Amino acid sequence: MKSFLLSLVVVLLFVPALSAQFDTAEVLGTVMDPSGTVLINVNLTLRNQDTGVEAHAVSDASGSFDFFDVKVGRYTITGQLDGFSTFTATDIIVNVNARQRVDISMKVGSASDVVEVHDVAEALETDTTEKGQIISSRQATELPLNGRNYADLALLSTNAVKSPIAVSFSPTGTPREGAFNVNGMRSTYNNFLLDGLDNNAYSTSNQGFSSQVVQVSPDAIAEFKVITSNYGAEYGRVGGAVVNAVMKSGTNQIHGTAYEFLRNTDLNAKGFLFAPSPKPILHHSLD
Repeated sequence: MKSFLLSLVVVLLFVPALSAQFDTAEVLGTVMDPSGTVLINVNLTLRNQDTGVEAHAVSDASGSFDFFDVKVGRYTITGQLDGFSTFTATDIIVNVNARQRVDISMKVGSASDVVEVHDVAEALETDTTEKGQIISSRQATELPLNGRNYADLALLSTNAVKSPIAVSFSPTGTPREGAFNVNGMRSTYNNFLLDGLDNNAYSTSNQGFSSQVVQVSPDAIAEFKVITSNYGAEYGRVGGAVVNAVMKSGTNQIHGTAYEFLRNTDLNAKGFLFAPSPKPILHHSLD
């Protein structure tokens, strides 16, 4: 019994460390001097430009650094080391659950000198094997959505098609929201996540996912990523796609959104079949 209790305590201690973070990202890179030699013990600061939240790291013996649990947003990274100018890179875009590489090249000089660099982050995500596509907040709010289900925008991804059960004349008789097929797999094999939490409505037979439990308004979505293949092990048993959505968060500035959606038919144009009948032409006789 003592051995069992000891093992249980060890497992419980390690559970928080092993829990997967689906909604956060990772920012990593290498610090070098102009000659390409790696620099160690560089003090690095990653700052969210909208919230002011900062994280700190130090480059290791190989010049590498890593920031974990990074929220979606725009960031500034700063590097400082005695004998070198302060390095600053701004407007680093971090997407949901990405591994964003930012390599830093520091120049010899005084710490009071600041070298500011733009577009330092790599456009291609080369530190992961996942294949997918990011759907931005602008796409979610400006593209037409019949039913305002943001998951329908997953059809913008490669190899994604609308499922037959997503329409009103489906074989089951009841249309299913967010139903799409990826790489020829059934829609019940898709996995929906919201802010890192499971957002699946499981079928009664427990053989797969049926739809989303929480239907978030597209206006509340910061972005979501549709992963179509080469998923990480943290996603578990997924055969279709992973729809990893993140909701918007607050910033240091007061902001809001006002919108209205007009769905009545008063302003709709009439179709050909509903056009008014032409008036009869009257013929007058001269007799």
